[in-house]
Order: sequence, then C-alpha cells, then structure tokens
Amino acid sequence: MKIIIPMAGRGSRLRPHTLTTPKPLIPIAGKPIVHRLVEDIAKVCSEKIDEIAFVIGDFGAEVEADLIAIAEKLGAKGTICHQLEPLGTAHSIWMAKEALDGPTVVAYADTLFRADFKLDMESDGVVWVKQVENPSAFGVVKLDDNSVITDFVEKPKEFVSDLAIIGIYFFRDGQKLYKEIEYLLENDIQKGGEYQLTDALENMRAAGDKFTLGKVDEWMDCGNKTVTVDTNTRVLNLDKEDFKTISSSAKIDNSLIIEPCFIGENVVIKNSKIGPFVSLGNGTVVENSNIDNSLIQENSIISNANLTDTMIGNNAKYYGVSRSISLGDYSELDFKSHEA
Repeated sequence: MKIIIPMAGRGSRLRPHTLTTPKPLIPIAGKPIVHRLVEDIAKVCSEKIDEIAFVIGDFGAEVEADLIAIAEKLGAKGTICHQLEPLGTAHSIWMAKEALDGPTVVAYADTLFRADFKLDMESDGVVWVKQVENPSAFGVVKLDDNSVITDFVEKPKEFVSDLAIIGIYFFRDGQKLYKEIEYLLENDIQKGGEYQLTDALENMRAAGDKFTLGKVDEWMDCGNKTVTVDTNTRVLNLDKEDFKTISSSAKIDNSLIIEPCFIGENVVIKNSKIGPFVSLGNGTVVENSNIDNSLIQENSIISNANLTDTMIGNNAKYYGVSRSISLGDYSELDFKSHEA
C-alpha cells in the first residue's frame, strides 16, 4: 500500500509560527503534525505500507531528510515530491503520481484524527468525514439510504450536507484516481483557479465507482493558533498514558507538573506550576510562571508569566504578565522593560 501526504502549503492562517516552519512540521505534544499523522495511519492500518510520498514545497534538504527518516522508521520507502505552485488539492496529489498505483491512502497533513480506519476492499474507495456546523467552508458529501456517497460538493454556498471531508481518503486502485486527475489537468478543469480533488472523485463516482464513509471519532485541526492549541490539548488528553514520564534530562526545581504534559529534553523548570495540557519543547526554560493549556516550542525562555491558551514558537523570549498570546519564532516580549 502507498500513502501520499500533500503538505506543500506553509499555512498562512497560522502565522507568525509558519514564517520559519511549514505548518505540517509544527510540533504537537513534541512531535511534528505530519509525523503524528503518518504514525496514526500506520497504527490503525492492517496493510503493509510500501511507500510514503511527501508532497512539499521548497522546504530544504534537512526537512526532506527528516521526512524520509519518518517513512523508513515505519518500514516504508520515503519519496519527496515537489509542488512549487499552489494549484489545488488534485494538483498536489498529481505531483506524487508515480505513487498512484494499487491501494493508496491520501492524507492531507493539516489535520490529526482518531478514526475507525478499516479499509473497505469491497468498495472502490473510502472517504472519511465529520459532521460540522459550517459546511460551506469544506468539501462535503451527500449519501443514499445505504450510506453510499452520491455526490461530492466543494464548499457549497447553499446547504446540501453537513458531512465534511476531513482530508483522508482510501483508493482501492490508485490508477483510477491517476486517470481522473490527468483528465482534469489535460482539459484545464478548474474551480476558483485550482484543480479540485472533489471534481476527480465526482467523475469517478459518476463512472460507477462506489465510495463509502469512514467514521471519525476525533478530528483535530491545526489551521490557526486557537485550534492548534486545542489540538495540542486533545492529543495530550487522548494519549495521556504516553505523557506520564518526564524526560530524564529535564531539570525541575521547586515546581509542580500537573499531567498530562509533554516535557522535552533538557527543559528547565524553576518555581513554576505547569499543566495540565502543556507542551514544552526541547531546551525551553520556564521560571516563576504558571502555565496551562499551552503549546511552547524549543529553546524558548518564559519568565514571570501567567499563560493560558497560548502558543509560543522556537527561540522566543517572554517576560511578562497574564496574557493569552501567540508569539512566533525568535520573538521577544518583555513587559517590564516597556513599563520602565
């Protein structure tokens, strides 16, 4: 089985955090989003994974090496494909067209999930969906009485369904998807200036392919600061048994840790209360602070702070007062100096 992970977008809604780190590489509870996504699929998939193709932008050689290592850790071949123009969801898959062969999972790397991940080999494909309150912001599906998909609609302006496609798909024969995307590109069939995967899926369905639903128990978005912090909280809560052990290299002095929390390597915590639902990346220093429900990345310094619902990037410095903030990489915020 092949897995294709489109992840070329940098994530403009998550700025400033994505100015230096592409969104799929933002760590959640100490592990990059794309790393968690691939592991989650491998964990619940009974099929042997032969290849994982990552569709990326110009992220650099170090990122490419890390992604290949993720695939190899799961016993699969890692392949790097490049999408240098944002031409849509179908186009991003086309960049990994060599992997569209045989059973294929496509999973967009801006979401995490918990799902019933049974691959229905009796159907031509499986589409995982979640009921949402604002379906006009998503691609949605319509169903018949047997829960077989009868229509794919991209961001409907009028209500047709509240079952949103979460960005995870299974195709029993990747070559069928290959041919439909090729047709869209050759005939320049676009919507909103982009080649849409839902158009390819609708063409496959109209030609007789049967798509069934995959059940989603948890759908965790990482689109902006608020939902990313919430996703960090939910991952820590869902996998709390994995976060009971604090790294042996962490130094904790006169401080209280309320589980679940992720405490990275060489973290220093002094005179502070941390948790619940806090992630502290490797090398971060926290002193004289109370922090809960927050996501703080690597090598940052937090002092004299009261933080909740907060996201702070790498190599940032925060000296301050009670706030709910979003502080990007290499930023510094010092309220004492401003008051002086």
